[in-house]
Amino acid sequence: MTYCIGLNLEQGLLFASDSRTNAGVDDVRRASKMRVFAVPGQRLIVTLSAGNLSLTQNAMNLLEHRARHAPEQSSVYNASSLFEVAGLVGDALREIRKRDEPYLRSSGIDPSGSFIVGGQIAGEAPRLFLVYSEGNFIESNPDTPWFQTGEIKFGKPILDRIVRYDTSLAEATKCALVSLDSTMRSNLSVGPPIDLLLYRRDTLTITQQQRLGDDDAYLNLVRRQWNDSLRAALLALPGPDWTI
Repeated sequence: MTYCIGLNLEQGLLFASDSRTNAGVDDVRRASKMRVFAVPGQRLIVTLSAGNLSLTQNAMNLLEHRARHAPEQSSVYNASSLFEVAGLVGDALREIRKRDEPYLRSSGIDPSGSFIVGGQIAGEAPRLFLVYSEGNFIESNPDTPWFQTGEIKFGKPILDRIVRYDTSLAEATKCALVSLDSTMRSNLSVGPPIDLLLYRRDTLTITQQQRLGDDDAYLNLVRRQWNDSLRAALLALPGPDWTI
């Protein structure tokens, strides 16, 4: 399991994901779920993956392989729109799943996976898609400017309460980190390092990219202050008049 967040806001895009791929008392492994496809000044495309790691890694590797060895075909590097890119990701996911699903199921392994795909290609506005395990996808809009995938339930409340289309990238970054921290506190299968990428609209290059480990000073500041603020807010609430 994992947890990924993608936001398409008025100022630009934000992507965040954890890096835990396996969890247990004596078995913790890490791998980045974020993949970046960039041609500075022309396009920036980011994918975040959740679900079966072999399935999602193979889908991404298939896209990379075809982009290198079949440049005449549509690829993440020459597609004319993010809609086309989301279709390519969905097609690759279907292809790998069709190949591997019988063998995974025979071993009792869940063969599902999903992607958040976003970015900007010169000539169109920034766009954000959620690609389901079956290969179909939906696009964000100003009324619903963010997507989650993976272990979504623990980190959803802060996004529901705070994030709107006009939320600044700075505020969205805080919300994303609180959302991830809430998930990590409640689910062992989600853990650091956190990969974070910010993209400011129409720049066609990465604005900021960070990897925040468990000992990162800012991440721990957010964790501590959010925890203390929640406790203080709860204590400050008036009690019901029927308490003894």
